[in-house]
Amino acid sequence: MAEHQELVAEMPAVARLGIPDRLRHARERRAQQLRSWAQAEREAPGAERKRRRRRRKSGGAQGKRVTFPENVRLLEAAARRDAEEVRQFLASGISPDLCNEDGLTALHQSCIDDCGAVVTALVDAGADVNAVDSELWTPLHAAATCGHLGLVQLLIQRGADLLALNSDGNMPYDLCEDEATLDCLESAMAAQGITQEKIEEARAAPERGMLAEIRRLLDAGEDLDAPRGHGATLLHVAAANGYMEAAELLLEHRAGIAVRDWDGWEPLHAAACWGQLPILELLVAHGADLNSKSELDETPLDVCGDERTRSKLLELKHKRAAVMKSQEKHKSLLQRRASSAGSRGKVVRRASLSERCSLYRREHEREALVWQRRRGSPEVIPDGNGSGWDPPGIPPPPPSLHSSQQHPMGSDPEQPNGVPSPPHTLADLKRLRAASKGQRLERERRDPERERRDQEREQRDHRDPERDHWDPEPPLLKLTAPLEEAPGGKRRCCRVM
Repeated sequence: MAEHQELVAEMPAVARLGIPDRLRHARERRAQQLRSWAQAEREAPGAERKRRRRRRKSGGAQGKRVTFPENVRLLEAAARRDAEEVRQFLASGISPDLCNEDGLTALHQSCIDDCGAVVTALVDAGADVNAVDSELWTPLHAAATCGHLGLVQLLIQRGADLLALNSDGNMPYDLCEDEATLDCLESAMAAQGITQEKIEEARAAPERGMLAEIRRLLDAGEDLDAPRGHGATLLHVAAANGYMEAAELLLEHRAGIAVRDWDGWEPLHAAACWGQLPILELLVAHGADLNSKSELDETPLDVCGDERTRSKLLELKHKRAAVMKSQEKHKSLLQRRASSAGSRGKVVRRASLSERCSLYRREHEREALVWQRRRGSPEVIPDGNGSGWDPPGIPPPPPSLHSSQQHPMGSDPEQPNGVPSPPHTLADLKRLRAASKGQRLERERRDPERERRDQEREQRDHRDPERDHWDPEPPLLKLTAPLEEAPGGKRRCCRVM
């Protein structure tokens, strides 16, 4: 026989086993215990054996007896089909509705065993023909499933509910596979005026009751995840029974999708175990974890016993993996686009500013050269595209204007050989323009014929506004700045500025 310390040491390993393996291990340990006890009895000395026998006899003489509860005695007599003993128990005042820990009554057991005499004795004693066990099975469910036609007829005569629903939502006729028994059930339903509408209404009654309870909890502001029997929540119950509307209402009001019962089951475990495919899809759509494990390390895929449910879980698992992969790919693509968009925009902006500044520089150069060109020696003015143009109608300045003696700025000390340099400031440009205008007036006073020709030309230009003409005076320089801030670092745009 195993020692106590050895049994304690192996308990963690036993806790990780499944239920079938755990039962097998318990049977092996029990067999080992019985073998050890028999071996100890054989090896005990004769005197010790005699003392044990005398001890047993003396104990029996003192009137010690082993007794059992009433429900155990009644169920045991019903299982032995002993109708007489059952009547004796009932006559002694034992209730015919006593049940075991699973809610199974003596009437359930007799309907399973097809014992009509015990069923009659129990029903005559007032047994409830609509009593339910832990899975809401009635005696009529048991008799119809087993195909016991005589018991079905007897129960219907005693008022059995033909529309009773078990925990799987099945009525007695849903579970019947025997043709004669099924005909009896359908005939009884037709005789009681049960239509398809009444059947559907009866099927929806439990869910309507749950919906009413959920709305009451919401109005009272109570917790929807409060544990109930075995630690299960309302969402566990709705998932196990396939109550789609109730599950949607619970999820709409933020019921816990990852709450566990005492066995570590989440609502997804319950839906998988009882094969509720629509509930599976609903829970997974709301983020239920397909890989969550119970206290026994069982995933929803491990607890489902239906091949169709298993296929659905695998399909949902593959879809979830594909969606997560697509989201990760899309997220990384957006990150790459966001990181490259800023730098590309800055490059385009710098390029556009550079182009604008070049355009302004070219325009300023052309305007400055209009009035700086030597009068009397026409000069081709660049237009920025490599071609040139010579503005007509501009009188050439006198040669003395560009000499160092008459230049407003004189000779530039930085230029060799006293060659005058172009003006560098706006004040220089204004002085140069005033000097040019003064010399033009002096020349017109000396040459009246030239003044007459200039007046005729101005009159012609005034009559023809579409004609391109130039003011004989040098135009003012358009010192306009770009709308956007130029890049850092000041550069000279032409010889003038």
